[in-house]
Amino acid sequence: MTTRIVVGIDGSESSRAALDWAYDEAVRWNAQLDVVHAWSYPYAYGVEGAVVVPPQTLADDATQLGEEEVKALRARKGDTVAITLVVEEGGAAHSLLDRAKDAAMVVVGSRGHGGFVSLLVGSTADQVVHHAECPVVVVRPKI
Repeated sequence: MTTRIVVGIDGSESSRAALDWAYDEAVRWNAQLDVVHAWSYPYAYGVEGAVVVPPQTLADDATQLGEEEVKALRARKGDTVAITLVVEEGGAAHSLLDRAKDAAMVVVGSRGHGGFVSLLVGSTADQVVHHAECPVVVVRPKI
């Protein structure tokens, strides 16, 4: 069975730091890297001036973000590690926890694009730390 490391991305500096760290670990472990980007359709009810974006547009944007992050990773780190990009609709924590059930570890950034900048750890990292069935690494971006 191939060793797998799962890493979550969202385009934030924190997730890029996690992606780089996970890649370096995958090299050390001779592991496959599963790069997970989850997206969800925003819920808005009765909001005046709300713009309706088709779900397919959000899915396409999420796929593009994932592909760009993997391409940039390859430019920074090379082509040593087998990478699988997983882009799926759903909550980030749920997607990561599901994918990491049989992984060697799951890696997340300390915080993503959430609105509470003062939090030391974002909600996705918090949920993954508390519920993962494998070791979890939380990576802070370089200052």
